[in-house]
Amino acid sequence: MTVPKDIPDKWFPLVLPLKRKKQKAVNGVKSTKKRTEEERRVRANDREYNEKFQYASNCIMTSKYNIVTFLPVNLFEQFQEVANTYFLFLLILQLIPQISSLSWFTTIVPLALVLSITAVKDATDDYFRHKSDNQVNNRQSQVLIRGSLQNEKWMNVRVGDIIKLENNQFVAADLLLLSSSEPHGLCYIETAELDGESNMKVRQSVPVTSALGDPNNLASFDGEVVCEPPNNKLDRFCGTLYWRDKKYTLTNQNMLLRGCVLRNTEACYGLVIFAGPDSKLMQNSGRTKFKRTSIDRLMNTLVLWIFGFLVCMGVILAVGNAVWEREVGSLFQSYLPWDPPVDNFMFSAFLSFWSYVIILNTVVPISLYVSVEVIRLGHSYFINWDKQMFCSQCNTPAEARTTTLNEELGQVEYIFSDKTGTLTQNIMSFNKCSINGQTYGEGTDPLGPQPKVKVDFTPFNPLADPNFCFYDDTLLESVKVGDTHTHKFFRLLSLCHTVMSEEKSEGELFYKAQSPDESALVTAARNFGFVFRSRTPGTITTTEMGRPVTYTLLAILDFNNIRKRMSVIVRNPEGRICLYCKGADTVLLERLHPSNQELMNITSDHLNEYAADGLRTLALAYRDLSEDEWETWSESHRCADKAASCREDRLAAAYEQIEQDMMLLGATAIEDKLQEGVQETIAVLSLANIKIWVLTGDKQETAVNIGYSCKMLTDDMTDVFIISGHTVQSVRQELGRAKQRMIDLSRTRDGEKEEEMAGGFMENGFKEVQEGDGGGGKQLQCPPPSAPAPPSNLMDNISGEFALVINGHSLAHALEADMETEFVSTACACKAVICCRVTPLQKAQVVELIKKHKKAVTLAIGDGANDVSMIKSAHIGVGISGQEGIQAVLASDYSFSQFRFLQRLLLVHGRWSYLRMCRFLCYFFYKNFAFTMVHFWFGFFCGFSAQTVYDQYFITLYNIVYTSLPVLAMGIFDQDVPDQRSLEYPKLYEPGQLNLLFNKREFFICIAQGIYTSVVLFFVPCAVLSNATQSTGVPLADYQTFAVTTATALVIVVSVQIALDTGFWTVINHVFVWGSLGLYFTIMFALHSQTLFKIFPNQFHFVGSAQSTLLQPVVWLTIALATAICIVPVLAFRFLKVDLKPQLSDTVRYTQLVRQKKRKPVGRSVGGAWCGVGSVSEGRLGARGSRRSGYAFAHQEGFGELITSGKNMRLSSLALANFASRHSSTWIDTLRRKKHSYAHTPPSASGESSPAPSCVSVSVPPLSSSSSVLGGTQDISIEEERGAAPVQNTQAVAASPTQTPPTLASASEEAAPQALNAGVLTPAAVRAHGGDSPGGWTVTLGTVQEALFGWKTRTIASNSPDPPSVAKETSQIE
Repeated sequence: MTVPKDIPDKWFPLVLPLKRKKQKAVNGVKSTKKRTEEERRVRANDREYNEKFQYASNCIMTSKYNIVTFLPVNLFEQFQEVANTYFLFLLILQLIPQISSLSWFTTIVPLALVLSITAVKDATDDYFRHKSDNQVNNRQSQVLIRGSLQNEKWMNVRVGDIIKLENNQFVAADLLLLSSSEPHGLCYIETAELDGESNMKVRQSVPVTSALGDPNNLASFDGEVVCEPPNNKLDRFCGTLYWRDKKYTLTNQNMLLRGCVLRNTEACYGLVIFAGPDSKLMQNSGRTKFKRTSIDRLMNTLVLWIFGFLVCMGVILAVGNAVWEREVGSLFQSYLPWDPPVDNFMFSAFLSFWSYVIILNTVVPISLYVSVEVIRLGHSYFINWDKQMFCSQCNTPAEARTTTLNEELGQVEYIFSDKTGTLTQNIMSFNKCSINGQTYGEGTDPLGPQPKVKVDFTPFNPLADPNFCFYDDTLLESVKVGDTHTHKFFRLLSLCHTVMSEEKSEGELFYKAQSPDESALVTAARNFGFVFRSRTPGTITTTEMGRPVTYTLLAILDFNNIRKRMSVIVRNPEGRICLYCKGADTVLLERLHPSNQELMNITSDHLNEYAADGLRTLALAYRDLSEDEWETWSESHRCADKAASCREDRLAAAYEQIEQDMMLLGATAIEDKLQEGVQETIAVLSLANIKIWVLTGDKQETAVNIGYSCKMLTDDMTDVFIISGHTVQSVRQELGRAKQRMIDLSRTRDGEKEEEMAGGFMENGFKEVQEGDGGGGKQLQCPPPSAPAPPSNLMDNISGEFALVINGHSLAHALEADMETEFVSTACACKAVICCRVTPLQKAQVVELIKKHKKAVTLAIGDGANDVSMIKSAHIGVGISGQEGIQAVLASDYSFSQFRFLQRLLLVHGRWSYLRMCRFLCYFFYKNFAFTMVHFWFGFFCGFSAQTVYDQYFITLYNIVYTSLPVLAMGIFDQDVPDQRSLEYPKLYEPGQLNLLFNKREFFICIAQGIYTSVVLFFVPCAVLSNATQSTGVPLADYQTFAVTTATALVIVVSVQIALDTGFWTVINHVFVWGSLGLYFTIMFALHSQTLFKIFPNQFHFVGSAQSTLLQPVVWLTIALATAICIVPVLAFRFLKVDLKPQLSDTVRYTQLVRQKKRKPVGRSVGGAWCGVGSVSEGRLGARGSRRSGYAFAHQEGFGELITSGKNMRLSSLALANFASRHSSTWIDTLRRKKHSYAHTPPSASGESSPAPSCVSVSVPPLSSSSSVLGGTQDISIEEERGAAPVQNTQAVAASPTQTPPTLASASEEAAPQALNAGVLTPAAVRAHGGDSPGGWTVTLGTVQEALFGWKTRTIASNSPDPPSVAKETSQIE
């Protein structure tokens, strides 16, 4: 199993939200209840006895509603939303005629629409849950009832039933294995749904029941099991079987858990111990949680604030009404009396307050929530329709299984990923090997790349596996010529294993291995002529070079996690005895004969090379034994095996005795094939400032090697910490040591950097300070030189790259309440975190821990049932529709078939969704405050009488018709940069993580702009029309003319504003924006027409107003003036902002324009963007010996004991290998700092610029905080990186003083997009295009500076190794 073995034995029952029926006392209810809490008693074939305990049935239910409860429960959930309750309250107010100045249908129609849309969506989601539950509950199972097998649905299976399982069937419940068709009660299972592993595992029945293989015998079985209560520990089971006055101990090896699949076993019988929600699979599944986005939570807060603002405005206007009625209104009582309920000015003010609450409620119209749901639905369809996320191999498209979390995809900071099946394909391939100092395999030719040619084994070996791939025919030639070492190498692989062989027909071999690594090695030996054919408890039969050979198996020295090796001792047909051993090089090389020193050094170099490629390595050795040596050791081994105490320790000592003075044969390198694009995806997501944690059930060595393969771990890292303590105290000490070492190394690095950069511009010597309540921009402030960082912030300011690897048993202690804070602070300071041997519930606990302490958006991705609890716990759950069933997909919010699609889901769809939603909300609040606040200003001119400015039909249609479609189009289709640029520049993702585009600060800015617009729209027409007259001399100062003028100006202003806000125009945008404007005039003329007035004279009071008003030139001049006053400041502010403080998206759009203008063929895919990035880390991996112990024999004891006992014998027989993952500050910020230093520092006489002062306060855009756009170094400035670049790639010369500005401008326009796209500011900072020919040209920082900012540098070549100043940067065009 892949779960930890060292968890304490106490039982942790998990209380599920399951309401069981309460049954009154039968034979003493109190004692029964007490026993149920502490233990479980199950009697076979006795349902009446078992029903006393009210055990759960085998029916599972993951749905939330049924037909009866759907309407009340769903409405109750919906009215928990603050907005829905708010609108219900307004609807009630509008039904009171004394205070309602608007018709009730203006609120009830959109409210009913919102409730209906949400209810239909929830009903659809729950329908699919019901469908999934029914599919599982209605599976058929054979149950032994009254002596005969009967087909029953899973939902009808009860605790205590005996059921029969057949080959390839799912296990219906947690069963105690009673008997099997295999010898000795063995059966083979696959546990992919539980722990994600597809390799087979062995279970064995209790010997006393293994003979009960017949239904008649089982029908009379009345044994009673007393065991632990339901819990979530997958690898532990403690119980006792009482039968025939004897008791037998039960362990996890006797259990078949729900979710497993029976493999290679004809049939077996089991006793149901835990059913349905009590099964370990369901105990680990976690509860379905209602997920809401951070924007939803913020909107709830803003609605409360707006309601408070609304109340304040209502109070102000009500007070104004009271004063007016008392001072002025009393004068009109003779001909304008109060309505009958009103008898004094205070009561009038009270009613006026509620009237204004109704009138001003449009600051948050119900259409906001309708629009949000429509936009989210559109985003979900875009994900479903994305052809670039469609997997043609498995014919699986991406699917958005929820519509409520799309914008949250643009804010993810932590990704928690499963390993097997998610990052890897769980397919092992024999990739390379080293034999007697000679390395074989692909990529070993140092002369240059050559096309791969697959070795054809068919002519050489008819028993070869046709699916085996190897790309070095020199190894096959070595086998053919009879090289002794090569033959011994593959003979060892064909003998030293615990694989079982099944030969269904002549030459058609099927290997059943305990781990995929074993299968890969045996298959490799098979193809190279050493074919493992069959085995018995005492022999191994092979075919060597076409000749059958049978070896006598004398002993198997089995693998375990401490030994990290396994050996076999065999006698060949000639009578010679030999020990063959394979294992991790860390333990095997130290057991070699001293004569192997030279070969060991060469092989170690090869192992380092293999480890650098992320391959799982293994060392091979042998030892010839004499008969005397064998007899002597055999006797000691026999004594150790029969020892009554300390048997394991004595066997280990015996193994250690014989595994000495071995002769080295070589090493193997196996590749656990990553899914396509995993390396690139992790690289790009890392540059987007997303931290990736791997939570896996695999052993430590396997997980670490996959970490290196994925480039999550590199040898360039400062340190990798291993936490493997078994006690609370040891884990605390290891975390403390890791934390202290990180702080010490960080201080050392910072100190060295300060010395190197003394007197210069310190790039990392600044402190980031958040501005504004909502986290607007950031500032860089220079702290006092002598002031150390506060202890609480030490871990937040760690420089350097660290990784943390923690085992499951250590994680169990680290997750305890008194240690979780220290664990989180240490882990979050690391670039990569790998948690090994974790249970499904621990995965969920890790996610919950980060959610609790970091307040960051989390995403969990997995493909098996063991990932379900993690997927449900994270803010966003992603299911991989792979080879481990569909449980993860069913529990997920989004699903697709390949991990590589995650970068497109986040960086494209997620970022766009967040951007669109933020722009939509900002504009929506703006337009509604601009619309509503006009009523507030008008209240001061209408006696605070709750008179509306506009026609009531305009109020009804404003949000539903006139302005709804343009903002919907922007919310659905808008883009700031194309999808390809989003992938090329991952730093564009950072605003979502920092929540910069819509927060409290942005909200106040929007409403301030809306209030400003309302002031202009009210007072400009009021001032102009108060003294204006028609051409006939008739005054224009009347209510209806003012209403039409203000309404028209409002529609035009908000239409122009959304035209400015829209960054990506489609035909739909044009139709909606200009069509809505035209629709406004059409509807207005229709509503003000004579025809409708004649039909409904009491409803349409503005008859003829539109025609008479809009024919006046002064009205149009007023509208134009108001529009200009509203829009011109916005235009000026945005122009200055882009010019003085551009965002990264602004720069990317600029380069896009330059690229389109020049029509240069520089567009690249994401993979292309990395081509040519400097090879700083090339050839540097492989320095860590710990990486060479990644061979995964198994995650438990091997099959050796079973094989030798005969119990298990049938009766019949990368794309980004050079990625430099260190980060730096964004290049835009660096360029801006350079520009700042140039603005304040005059050049010296030599033409070089002196450095800027070390303590300055520089305001930088929000996009500027951690990593570079395309990579770079976190702690090394751009000058240092450029100085460290290979000299042959750059040619620095002085810029010609006679060079004309147009030439420079042209060069920079060409260079900017190429430099940006190629990632010029990486360790290999300067890329030479066109090869080394004289016609090539070089792009450097100066070119980009010219292109982006229009300022130039004059440079002087320098060969000094010191970091050059800014003045030394140049671009050369030859």
